[in-house]
Amino acid sequence: MGYVIKRSTIYKANGSPLTFQFPTIFTENGILLSHLRFLYTKRNKSQSWLERNTFAIELLLKFINAQIQSYLSATNLLRAFVDALQFGTIQHGKDNSGLYWSPRKNEDVHVLLGHINSYCDYLDSIHGYDLPKLNPLRKTTFSEERLQWCAYYRRNSRCFLNHLNTPSPTEMSFIRSIHGPNRHLVNIESVYRFPEEDIDRLLNDGFRNSSGKFDIGSQLITMLMHYGGLRLSECFHIYTSDIYIDPKTGAALISVFHPSDGTPPDKKFRTRREFLEIKHHMKPRNEYLRHNRLYSGWKNPLLTNRNLSFEVMFFPPHKAIEFTQILQLYLSVRPKSSTPFLFVNSKGTPESKKNFIRKHSQAVRRIGLPVSKQIGTTPHGHRHSYGYRLSKNGVHQLDIQKAMHHKSPDSCLVYLQPTNYEVQQIIREKMHEE
Repeated sequence: MGYVIKRSTIYKANGSPLTFQFPTIFTENGILLSHLRFLYTKRNKSQSWLERNTFAIELLLKFINAQIQSYLSATNLLRAFVDALQFGTIQHGKDNSGLYWSPRKNEDVHVLLGHINSYCDYLDSIHGYDLPKLNPLRKTTFSEERLQWCAYYRRNSRCFLNHLNTPSPTEMSFIRSIHGPNRHLVNIESVYRFPEEDIDRLLNDGFRNSSGKFDIGSQLITMLMHYGGLRLSECFHIYTSDIYIDPKTGAALISVFHPSDGTPPDKKFRTRREFLEIKHHMKPRNEYLRHNRLYSGWKNPLLTNRNLSFEVMFFPPHKAIEFTQILQLYLSVRPKSSTPFLFVNSKGTPESKKNFIRKHSQAVRRIGLPVSKQIGTTPHGHRHSYGYRLSKNGVHQLDIQKAMHHKSPDSCLVYLQPTNYEVQQIIREKMHEE
């Protein structure tokens, strides 16, 4: 009987002294080695991408194992698979396939199909193009080609360094035989910002236990997100040596480096990857598997310095001085650690995202607020507050782009728009004026 399970495997390419850990698919025939080799070619992708790609192939193999009818071609099989993703496998309360899949959102179907296309294209390049195609390309119609060009220019018109990624006319002349359902056109959803009126209570009362002891590390991480605009994952890549105190103002000057290619604090090493490997026997934190406690993602922000870093821009600026004061207290009580990372737990090992999210949730509840994305009380709500605060104080959109380290000036728009409630308030005020 066929089966499909996912585990992790240490992979070593032929002739390479290096090893890599990848999510791996096992079937009744053993490891799906071609997929493992495919992931090796994509080893510079994020862990999220690698995991999602593996998940897509896992679903496809499970569908193939569960099929109850003979399909005329591989393409028809993929078409049935896309239908199963979009509509689910349960009809009239029954599921003859035994998969019991619920319907997925259109956007999710597109992502999964894209991952399968990528893997199948790799197989074509390795084994030749005379084998049956799962999702072959076909010649576009005139309208389809025009639409593809329109979509390309819309995506790349304001993207940083877009001139390095210009497709050839031939690329736009072909389209996949099978594609996912139409994506829904949705206006930017309402943003969920951490309420400004509660931030002082969170910092001063939320991160304090019943005995009155402060969780200073969590206070600093929250300040970096709320007043510095950092993503949560970026906080866990900061080294203690990445912080410099301005001797004139006492403000903290913080650089966030690329976790693997950034300049290391020790000049004997070329990159942070080399520094971590040789000096600390660690990998950059974005290269661990997602279930590893050391994992912390990296969203490829816009780097603004040649040492492959960007600077944290506190707003309002005096918060950089407050950060310094709290940082000094933190360093005086911080557990001894052999790692270069600024934030560590009670054992001196690097703090994890999961543990901080737990502590942040406890702090939010401690001040009487529910933990909910819809009211901005999850960690990412602080970054939303930062962007909106810049906009409300008259900071130009291009400056907000740089402060939030986006490659496109349009990326920050989601952080700047008012909530539905605020728009309703403006409408009410206009009505009263009339």
